[in-house]
Amino acid sequence: MNFEEKTNKSKNIFEGRIIKVQLDEVTLPNGKTSTREIVKHPGAVAIIAVTENNKIIFVKQYRKALEKTLVEIPAGKLEKGEEPEVTALRELEEETGYTTDELNYVTSFYTSPGFADEIIYLYETNKLKKLEEKKELDEDEFVELMELSISEAEQLIKNQEIHDVKTAFAVQFLKSKGMR
Repeated sequence: MNFEEKTNKSKNIFEGRIIKVQLDEVTLPNGKTSTREIVKHPGAVAIIAVTENNKIIFVKQYRKALEKTLVEIPAGKLEKGEEPEVTALRELEEETGYTTDELNYVTSFYTSPGFADEIIYLYETNKLKKLEEKKELDEDEFVELMELSISEAEQLIKNQEIHDVKTAFAVQFLKSKGMR
């Protein structure tokens, strides 16, 4: 069966600083029509950063959409025309005060394919160097740096302090590589 939905018309219904929302009228595989609300996102990167002491670097920050504070791996939005690896290094430096000469691509994944096209490119490094001078965060960004072991991170997953997919994936990825 062909599952493709043909777009008959598309209407932009919102355009913000980060996302756009469009309403598409589609023809379904069975010939009937329906509508789809789609969030368009420029994409993002996330970085699994491990210190020489075998600790994972996390940032603690408030997430307004959830009305709660989460512990996450460093991450950020792709800027227009920017390659994911460039974004990853920039976000690592801004959010953590570390840099690296070795950033390895792990994978990419869609965050919510039922209604959004956001893709996250995931990188890792264990070759961190402290910056002499920490870079500035975005003016509306407030984070607290944390360095945790795998077992500490797993406890935060159980407590739902780590409660986003990219970060839970990162912890499982490191465990699958034998990190303890």
